[in-house]
Amino acid sequence: MNLLTVNNLTVRTEHQSGPINILDNLNFKLESGKSLGVVGESGCGKSMAAFAIMGLLPENMTASGEVMFGKNLLNLPEKELCKIRGNRISMVFQEPMTALNPVQPIGFQVAESLILHKNLSRHQAQRQASKVLDRVGLPAKKFSRSLYPHQLSGGQRQRVVIAIAMVCEPELIIADEPTTALDVTIQEQILALISELVIEENMALILITHDLGVVAENTDQMLVMYAGRIVEKGPTNKVFEHLAHPYTRGLFASIPDTEKSANDLSRHPENSKNSRLSTIPGRVPEFWERTKGCSFADRCSRAQAKCFSELPDETRISNGHSAACFFPWEQNA
Repeated sequence: MNLLTVNNLTVRTEHQSGPINILDNLNFKLESGKSLGVVGESGCGKSMAAFAIMGLLPENMTASGEVMFGKNLLNLPEKELCKIRGNRISMVFQEPMTALNPVQPIGFQVAESLILHKNLSRHQAQRQASKVLDRVGLPAKKFSRSLYPHQLSGGQRQRVVIAIAMVCEPELIIADEPTTALDVTIQEQILALISELVIEENMALILITHDLGVVAENTDQMLVMYAGRIVEKGPTNKVFEHLAHPYTRGLFASIPDTEKSANDLSRHPENSKNSRLSTIPGRVPEFWERTKGCSFADRCSRAQAKCFSELPDETRISNGHSAACFFPWEQNA
């Protein structure tokens, strides 16, 4: 059963050249207890999609379409959205230091959602909050509930943010690049913690990242976004097996293969200065630079004339797997 259904989600803003779409007709579904990865370069619209779902868009932007979560969230007044945010849908933000209140102790910040949404007394909420902080790896014996965010490390602060997101046992968690500001070993711990909690509580997860490896290890379904559109989507294993869209293939090719590189260098040390990572030429266009054709055409080695003048519709690759491309890569190409 679908927990979240997004139909034709479009986010628009005014620009000096006229109205412009930041997000353009996003369509996807997420079942209860399942996980969805959203990948793409910075500026592709991944975080904006999350803010649209949460009803947290800037004032100069408007959303249209449907975000069905029992009801169409886009039609709900702010008072109704406040009852859902932090209760039935929660979000783990990129930067914990800006997500947390610097002048409130961590125990109160976790308990606050319980007081607001579950009508618990302050004492009951703080007891429950302390249990959740224990669960995310911040035991009371080592981490007083009276500590302030600046007294914790980056990884510890992100654990507090996860505790805040989880404390009301939401049906859906949106994790927006939750490990961006953390070192590699802490990143692994935080991702493992989120996955473990989501599985234990049978929550649905939207995991936003630019890291394909993270998506491969932690999600059932995935979307690849580029310039405000979904260019490829499907079961994670099928997308990785096929890599139908040239952009998806370019992202995958740009992942360093450390084992292969080490073997090549051991055989040919003279090439150490000449070896380069594969890259996608050019950059993601700003939203006011997008053309009427495929936004990836300028960077695509497979682009033909129609790519610059027409917007491709989704092409079915296999069951549940599609790509918005006129010339997708063939199976096993």
